[in-house]
Amino acid sequence: MPPPKPIAKDEQQIAAPLEDEPKDIADADLRDPQSESDALASDPVKETTEATEPGAPRRPSKPQWVTLGSMDPNSGYVMLVTLNSLGGAIERIELVEREPGKGNLKYRRVDVRSGYMGYFAATPADAADGVVVNVVGPGTPAQMAGIEVGDIITEINGKSIVRRDDIDSALTKTKPGESVKVAVLRSTASTADTDADDPAAPSDTSSLTSTSLTVKLSEHPLDLIRLARDGGADQVKGNDSELSCLMTLAQVNRKGIIVGDEAIQGISDPANLVWSIDSPSATTDDDALPAIDALTFRLALTANELEKAKGEALQLVRTYRLPKESYVIDMGIEVENQGDQPHDLAYRLAGPNGLTLEGWWYSTKISPNFSGAAARDIVYTNAANRHELVSGYDLLKLAKKQPEDPDQSLFSPDLDEKTQALKYVAVDAQYFVAAYLPEAGQTAFTDLQRVSAGIVADADRIERHKERAVNTSFYLTSNVRTVKPGESLKHNLRFFAGPKEPDLVEKYGLGDTIYYGWFAPFAVLLASLLHVIGGSIGNYAIAIILLTVLVRGLMFPLSRKAAINAQRMQELAPELKKIAEKYKDDMEGRLKAQRELQTRVGFNPMAGCLPMFLQLPIFIGLYRALSVDIELRQKAVSSATSWASNLAGPDMAAYWGDWMWDYLAGRGTGWLGPYFNILPVFVVGLFLLQQKLFMPPATDEQTAMTQKMMNIMTLMMGLFFFRVPAGLCIYFITSSLWGICERVLVKKTLPAKQHFDLGVVEGTAVPTVKKDKPLTIADRIRNQVNKPEEPVERPNKRRRPDLKKKR
Repeated sequence: MPPPKPIAKDEQQIAAPLEDEPKDIADADLRDPQSESDALASDPVKETTEATEPGAPRRPSKPQWVTLGSMDPNSGYVMLVTLNSLGGAIERIELVEREPGKGNLKYRRVDVRSGYMGYFAATPADAADGVVVNVVGPGTPAQMAGIEVGDIITEINGKSIVRRDDIDSALTKTKPGESVKVAVLRSTASTADTDADDPAAPSDTSSLTSTSLTVKLSEHPLDLIRLARDGGADQVKGNDSELSCLMTLAQVNRKGIIVGDEAIQGISDPANLVWSIDSPSATTDDDALPAIDALTFRLALTANELEKAKGEALQLVRTYRLPKESYVIDMGIEVENQGDQPHDLAYRLAGPNGLTLEGWWYSTKISPNFSGAAARDIVYTNAANRHELVSGYDLLKLAKKQPEDPDQSLFSPDLDEKTQALKYVAVDAQYFVAAYLPEAGQTAFTDLQRVSAGIVADADRIERHKERAVNTSFYLTSNVRTVKPGESLKHNLRFFAGPKEPDLVEKYGLGDTIYYGWFAPFAVLLASLLHVIGGSIGNYAIAIILLTVLVRGLMFPLSRKAAINAQRMQELAPELKKIAEKYKDDMEGRLKAQRELQTRVGFNPMAGCLPMFLQLPIFIGLYRALSVDIELRQKAVSSATSWASNLAGPDMAAYWGDWMWDYLAGRGTGWLGPYFNILPVFVVGLFLLQQKLFMPPATDEQTAMTQKMMNIMTLMMGLFFFRVPAGLCIYFITSSLWGICERVLVKKTLPAKQHFDLGVVEGTAVPTVKKDKPLTIADRIRNQVNKPEEPVERPNKRRRPDLKKKR
């Protein structure tokens, strides 16, 4: 393995511009990679080159990529951020924090078990069949192996690489820790032979030489924000691939963005232009690779480009800074008036989009709204302390209903000041959140004109049953300010993109994004107990088993009473059967006779259901804990196997999505999902066994039919529970096994004598009350309430009215 090439501080990770690839693949593909016709309609590179005036600052003609942070475990960074100069915005955010003392990733992709090389922002090469490496993140396996910006990857383990998706396909059957052979073509041209606009692209293709590198793969870090086209199996048709945090001008003098549009008509859209990059600021530790911690994008707009808005030259500046050990990116926005006249200016800043779709086809995200939650929702809180959630479902419905104005306003200028003062606005996922926060020292945004939410997708192309996976985002519109010549409109804010760890989100005022629902006390208590037990023994699967045993053990007295109640029920079975035969054709009379018998002997049939009702909050609380608590995510049954590697998701024993019918195995469209899960099969089997062992024998045809229906319902429940978290299945299995063993043991401790006096059961005797024990007030009230009812005549013995009698 060749040693990694040192990276100069002044050019650290500034990626080489693209080769001269087709515009539909390189540039406009960011709008919607699934439609070439849509891609051809947008050509930002062409707009960039033609818009430049003579004498104006030279604008780059091709986009470049740059990274903030590092994947190197010694660097101190917890994020690796990839930015694109096309729009000067964020393309990808990967979470690379390590678990203390272990070295493995704290947040990895739970739906990907293959090894990881790195993100390359790869594009097809012109010089040969392969893909061009446009960016290499510091500390990634690719960078450690010596892969450089400008290399053309042609093969991985002997498999040809032609498109960017081929890289993932070639790594599908690999595992973290394994090594792969990567064949690359590398330029040997000197600096004088390279294109000035594209220093990585040699002017002579004959200068390419073949090199073979060995890359040791790592775990796949969680790509919290990614382009829709990089979604892999979770890619949903209709979602657009759009950069996050794009900026454009919202108003220049009297011309602004029309409702339903994304930019001011008639002027150049900064979101579609290539920005220049200032020399980045790099940090270096003795034991870590060099990494960029801050950079600046600049874009000069000429008077010619703003002519239709009667504007003069403007300069837009965007700054990004990523501190170490932080999930917050400090962002700065500046619009400088370089003309001779004052300008009325405002900007629009889009929010993040493309948040992870982790588990969208099986997870149930909890929502405070009756409309439910999608995989990505918009949440916000204002100064009035009202936390609101706007469902992705509702945003998709709105976009379909009124495509001319598809965005939902979160606040507008006509509302009161407290409503307009936002504390945060965010895109919310199940375990992660990406939020805009006021700058440090401020409690709320105070200079915003409007905030709206919407989808980043083609509403008509989102397939049925995949609505939960729709891509959502929001945008902020600043207040209009009059900017004098030489002055600027400036704003600073913070961008949080990280996990929903209670202490972490509370630090930034995002605590309301953790929502447990109605059973929050039980969920929090159970999650806390699991943390204590799991942290002590180091295995959360065993912790769930121990917690279940602890809970069922505390409920043993109630379970014994339920068993005694079942025994009493069996003693009454013959008499109940006689009543059923006697009132075979009279349902009302049968029920009344049964109540009389139960009252006479002092039997309450509902007493045996009490343990079931007490277990319900525990069951729902544990389910909510697995659905909300991020500490239970990514916890495995055993580190020795990849099976059930995420207790908060299905066990995924085997993949059958490639041959099973889509109606059953489709993501979102299938009943069962693309994986065969073995734990739900055990759960249903144990449920059926319990019913067979402990259900009393049927006393009549109706009872027999009821028992058959219960068995059928149990099988149906298996279909609905087939995708529940593996941790919840472990709870069910442990609880069922405990119940079977408990019933066997309890049966040996039950009294052997009869519970009822035969005379009382048959109605020939009445319960006696000892004279030395006076009746209590409760006994008197009970006797008064339970007075014997008047006997009911059977329908065939009732006297019919004389219809012939004259009135």
